[in-house]
Amino acid sequence: MPRRWEIRHRLNTDLISMQIYPSGFDFKPDIPFEKWAVAEVSTLELIPEGMDAFNLKSGLYAVFIHKGSQKDLRTFQYIFETWLPASDFRLDQRPHIEVLGEHYRINDPNAREEIWVTVQHK
Repeated sequence: MPRRWEIRHRLNTDLISMQIYPSGFDFKPDIPFEKWAVAEVSTLELIPEGMDAFNLKSGLYAVFIHKGSQKDLRTFQYIFETWLPASDFRLDQRPHIEVLGEHYRINDPNAREEIWVTVQHK
């Protein structure tokens, strides 16, 4: 997100990857989805030219820590193939996010990021 410093009223320095999946989403690595590079802000005033605002609807999230390269899909496989079916939750149709904080490094096996999956009680 090379223009992130143009965004005013940021609440932190985290980069956020937001995914909007189609209705009825079921985890498959090759399913097409919409992806946004996001920064959390306190107000939607003064959005830089060429950028859009997005109001993320509140709700429940299950948060997981992924360690390793972003190419390693084991955490996602665990979430959607093991944890979710055994839990008291189902997917909610809100955007999912990945918080790429200070420990995120692209393709670094020691990187760390948070995966926020939208859920609701079954």
